[in-house]
Amino acid sequence: MNINPIKTKRDYNDTLARIEDLMEAEFNTPEGDELDVLTTLVENYEEKALPIEALDPIEFLKNAMEFRGHSPADLSKLLKSRSRASELLAKKRALSIGHIRIINKAWKIPIEPLVQEYELQT
Repeated sequence: MNINPIKTKRDYNDTLARIEDLMEAEFNTPEGDELDVLTTLVENYEEKALPIEALDPIEFLKNAMEFRGHSPADLSKLLKSRSRASELLAKKRALSIGHIRIINKAWKIPIEPLVQEYELQT
């Protein structure tokens, strides 16, 4: 087993290829141990070199709505205002704490991603 730190994109790709070769390795074998170490190295590299940016609150809301089968019309009914829902989804108006509470209570969408700051479209 010859394991080195992942420092470059090439190292990363080579390590991923080796992981793929080892995917069927048995637990508590030299190959299984190598697989375990390599996946830890890849996870560490990805955290540092390939961070995932969080969605802004409206993109998060849109994705959650799509995933749960809710439409903009459903949001209009929930907020009791078609224009308010439209303005929110177009980022013309900011989500208020009241909106966030209503959405959370009715659709069980987490509050934390919805309270983040984001830029309004002018």
